Amino acid sequence: MRRPLVVLEELSPRTRQLVVSGAAVVVPFAVAVALVPIRSHSPNATVALILALVVALLAAAGTRLSAALAAVSAGLGFDVFHTQPYGSLRITRAQDVEATLLLLGVGLVVGQLATRSRRHSHRAAESSYDLGRIHVVAEMLAAGERADQVVLAVANELKSLLDLRYCRFDPAFAGQPGPFIERHGAITWGSVEWGFTTMGLPRKEVTLVVEHQGRPLGRYVLLARTDYPVTVDQLLVAVALADLAGAALAAQGALG
Repeated sequence: MRRPLVVLEELSPRTRQLVVSGAAVVVPFAVAVALVPIRSHSPNATVALILALVVALLAAAGTRLSAALAAVSAGLGFDVFHTQPYGSLRITRAQDVEATLLLLGVGLVVGQLATRSRRHSHRAAESSYDLGRIHVVAEMLAAGERADQVVLAVANELKSLLDLRYCRFDPAFAGQPGPFIERHGAITWGSVEWGFTTMGLPRKEVTLVVEHQGRPLGRYVLLARTDYPVTVDQLLVAVALADLAGAALAAQGALG
């Protein structure tokens, strides 16, 4: 039997978010209901700690939104079923008010920390993988592979790196200027700097210049598949890959 987290990872991002958000709404409230039989035998602090643990687990596996939903769900469940008068949102004891606020705080804080941790882990994994792309092409270059093979390998790596519909090498440059990737990891379109971190690549052919020692040798023509955001690091990796293609072309010219 596959683990639930593995199944979640196989879902699309939107579906996964809906599933996690649904669980954040339902699970804490259901746990609060399930704890009703013990409310006369256990102090409310114990119930609040159990619900706080549930909220923390859901927040760690979800997003800020799902963490907030879990906290609100747990707070409502605790308020309705474990504070007097039962079955009402009214709270009469100060310690129950504190416990409800604690549940809300736990969800928000853990959700923020979990989101930040996942972001850092994701960036570290992406950086490692992107360095691997450069290493693979550099090994081809060091092994003396033909320039056309290196150029093709770079095109394939660029297609995967930036989620492109297609990527092709063109030894000539476009007659009319369009968007292109700068060497410092930016995208410009004429005098406009494109907001790639929010809008992704332009839905138009983008030029990535291939050069060696400052001499242009051609360009890669890129067309994005989606408008998914792109990072500066990804663009810098793209420039580094293009430089490797430029080194292969320059070496072929020197040998020829």
